[in-house]
Amino acid sequence: MDKSMDAADQERFERRREILENARRIVVKVGSAVLAEDGFALNRQAASALASEISALTTHQSGREVVLVSSGAILAGMERLNLKTRPHTIPHKQAIAAIGQSSLMRIYEECFREKGRIIAQILLTVDDMNDRQRYLNARNTIFTLFRYGVIPIVNENDTVATNEIKFGDNDRLSGLVASLIGADLLIILSHVDGLYTADPTEQPDAELICFVDKVTEEIRNLAKGKTSFIGTGGMQTKILTAYEASKSGIATWIVNGKSPQILSQILHHPDRKIGTFFFPEKDKLTSRKAWIGYALRPKGKVVVDDGARHKLIVEKKSLLPSGIVQSEGNFGVGDLVQCVGLDGREFARGLVNYNHEEVEVIKGKKSTEIEQLLGYKYYDEVIHRDDLVIL
Repeated sequence: MDKSMDAADQERFERRREILENARRIVVKVGSAVLAEDGFALNRQAASALASEISALTTHQSGREVVLVSSGAILAGMERLNLKTRPHTIPHKQAIAAIGQSSLMRIYEECFREKGRIIAQILLTVDDMNDRQRYLNARNTIFTLFRYGVIPIVNENDTVATNEIKFGDNDRLSGLVASLIGADLLIILSHVDGLYTADPTEQPDAELICFVDKVTEEIRNLAKGKTSFIGTGGMQTKILTAYEASKSGIATWIVNGKSPQILSQILHHPDRKIGTFFFPEKDKLTSRKAWIGYALRPKGKVVVDDGARHKLIVEKKSLLPSGIVQSEGNFGVGDLVQCVGLDGREFARGLVNYNHEEVEVIKGKKSTEIEQLLGYKYYDEVIHRDDLVIL
């Protein structure tokens, strides 16, 4: 450790070392740009090196369990079809992903077999995360694979996941998987060194940010960069993923996946200044609340007044109909809705006890009036505090 660094940084290095020493369940996400060769093909050597490092990290003696979340299906499909430009339409992306997924897994199968390891393919969509039973089934499957000593390789099901291809990439999926299995650490292997104080391609004097204690608005603004041609995710999605992981008590490390033996470097030499490390929040959400806050897709929103907002955030109360000003969306009982203040900013999410039509009838009214207005009453609360997550 550099003795010239200030006390705050020394303390951060110590905290990071402790997290790494205790990290037994790890999610490693690798992007297409890390696996690419000449921009249009998969680099077998990169896949082999990754398999070698993960195999070394997950020996029986280490006690570690690793899930690999891998992009690359579309890239592999482009290689099979000898395409030199990335497809733009959804049907083309889905078709090419279907062609490339088998090639991607064949390469991983060969690379891990050379290390004496068995892999398993798991394809997920956000819809799998939305359904609580499917969510738990995926969790139990991964835990069973761990008991067999198998390394799960997760990818989003590109052939059917229209929204995922159109709007996101595997960064967010990796964060959801980390929360799903209760991981200690999420490692994102990118084609850049980490988060900088400015875009290093435009400002050569930009400095690498080694540690992020908390993802603030300032940190989010630093991430407004460009995506690569090969991959679909930029630094913004990685910051969002790190933020959501931190709320679940999971540390995130964004590092350059093209650096030789990068996993060994960061896990065995924690004192080195490599990449950007995001510390987890101390008051982490429970598994169920993390699912509510970050895995589910909102079906609508409710706008609440300032008094209700204060009660939800500060007093940790439930949302009563009296605090609701208006509602939007076609949500049903048990669906996730966004809680928005009068300023239009979302500050919470929760599962509703009444559908949209019912909320429109009882909004602004007292709980004692619900039965009179509807002819029945399920609950006093529109959203119970046990089903509410403050963002």
